[in-house]
Amino acid sequence: MKFMKLGSKPEAFQSDGSNDRYVVSELATDVIIHVGELRFYLHKFPLLSKSHRLQRLILKASEDSIDEVFMHDFPGGPKAFEICAKFCYGMTVILNAYNVGAARCAAEYLEMTEDIEKGNLIFKIEVFLNSSVFRSWKDSIIVLQTTKSLLPWSEELEVVGRCIDSIASKASVDPANVNWSYTCSKKLAASGEIIESQQTKHVVPKHWWIEDICELDVDLYKRVMVAVKSRGRISSDVIGEALKTYAVRWLPDSYDALVADDYTKRNRTLVETIIWLLPSDKGSACSCRFLLKLLKVVILVGAGDLLKEELMNRISVQLHKASVKDLLIPAKSLGDTIYDVDLVRSLVSRFLLQVGSTHNTDFVERSENRMHEIDLEHESLLTLGKLIDCYLAEIASDPDLSISSFVDLSMSVPEAARPIHDGLYTAIDIYLKEHPSLSKAEKKRICSLMDVKKLSTDACLHAAQNERLPLRVVVQVLFFEQMRATASGLTASTNDTLHGRTGSRANVEEFWKRPAPENLTSAKKQLGNLKVEEECWSDKGKKSSRDSKDKGGGLLLQSRSRRILDKFWVGKGHRENKSSETSGSSQSPPTSAKLGEAKSSGTSSRQRRYSVS
Repeated sequence: MKFMKLGSKPEAFQSDGSNDRYVVSELATDVIIHVGELRFYLHKFPLLSKSHRLQRLILKASEDSIDEVFMHDFPGGPKAFEICAKFCYGMTVILNAYNVGAARCAAEYLEMTEDIEKGNLIFKIEVFLNSSVFRSWKDSIIVLQTTKSLLPWSEELEVVGRCIDSIASKASVDPANVNWSYTCSKKLAASGEIIESQQTKHVVPKHWWIEDICELDVDLYKRVMVAVKSRGRISSDVIGEALKTYAVRWLPDSYDALVADDYTKRNRTLVETIIWLLPSDKGSACSCRFLLKLLKVVILVGAGDLLKEELMNRISVQLHKASVKDLLIPAKSLGDTIYDVDLVRSLVSRFLLQVGSTHNTDFVERSENRMHEIDLEHESLLTLGKLIDCYLAEIASDPDLSISSFVDLSMSVPEAARPIHDGLYTAIDIYLKEHPSLSKAEKKRICSLMDVKKLSTDACLHAAQNERLPLRVVVQVLFFEQMRATASGLTASTNDTLHGRTGSRANVEEFWKRPAPENLTSAKKQLGNLKVEEECWSDKGKKSSRDSKDKGGGLLLQSRSRRILDKFWVGKGHRENKSSETSGSSQSPPTSAKLGEAKSSGTSSRQRRYSVS
């Protein structure tokens, strides 16, 4: 920290323990100056030789036959006045970043200018500010912090503006040219400890200046950030990181502290300022998690609908990058659901509009860049589908969550974003478990969201034994899993047979490429070897076909699933087989009692079709 020493006489101010300060001298004091709650017993001559204002006030007091002067609105208070008084007496005064702002305002108040004496206090302080303070990164920040209590003097004297310009210019410097001390917590790097960085060999990070300005009051911080952004040398991601760091520093973590009456106004002003300072780049400047945290604060402190809309538009651009925890935004009104489901549905709708708008752009050629963008959009849709399914599973245990809210949010996700329905099945199962009083119609409605053909084998095994699901859904699960297993077995058999034929054909081709035999005996021997190889390939194909049928012969049904199928198909097998041949529908498998016959029926079993009403 820079400092400046003025005067050479030893300290002579003393206090008697009360609110009185006096100068130890052989001469008796002849004036009393009231500054705030303190009384200074001083001599007129040293003061009159340096200050125009004291000349006028002391003259007026003498005319009124009193020896007291009152200055209750003195900038900087008694401490700043004592600095000026010591300078008048020629005593030693140490100016530094913590007191120079107050001393400058106090000297201006007392009119300690050059026309009354050369080298007066105002001149000396200005030299110190311009030559040392404003050239120092940390000193400029310290002086700026002290200016708030000195308003409006610090503003009129441009101390605030000059500090802001100094800070903004240094923050915009190329990091390679930073050779001054700064505070940077290496959270992104590793340890999280605060270090004092001098000019060393390590690379200065782009965000080196973020930590130091976080201690500024929100109004001053806003002005500094505006000045930094106006220079146009700082990237949007660094600006976003600075705003995030400031929000973490000042916004409370707990709900009670956030909405406390004593701090609600401050928190509202803080979040409004941060949102106002957000970079214009809505895509990558700020993380989705940070924006969602700001949205939570906006809702809780009642910052206004305009700010809410601005954040929702920004979040919708990168909603797929959020996590389930980020989306758990508490509902504003009491007695409602725990979390604001309608807000999440609105974010999903806005996200889909953003994705849809990119598809509507005019392009003729299928360029590689455009195809890459389409792939990224498809990937973001898949990520969004997984996110919403996990979110549904998280909120499904809320007893106040209506079935309409659950269904509407689920249906807001397009089919392309949900190729597998395992996550949706999990959410539906939790909802059915936590809402046992649902009617059959309501269960049917919520289960209709799920396509059993898009369930994995593990999910089908669980669903087949799930007593909370309607019977019809269980039957559909069993049927489609059986059909999938059968199709898998047939595919494996066909592949093995084709592989055998391919091998046989390859052997034949290899035979014809061999050199001609020298005699008939060697030719017969080679033909015999070829025949044996073909038989081996044929036997291998048949064996693999049987193995694949045994492996894929069907889902190993649990006892409950078998009972369901047995009960469903008793007395109806032959009648429905006949009707299925004419109707052409295929909804359920044959009876479990005849699964063995279906396996051994060969070609005719593949041609037969069944229906379940």
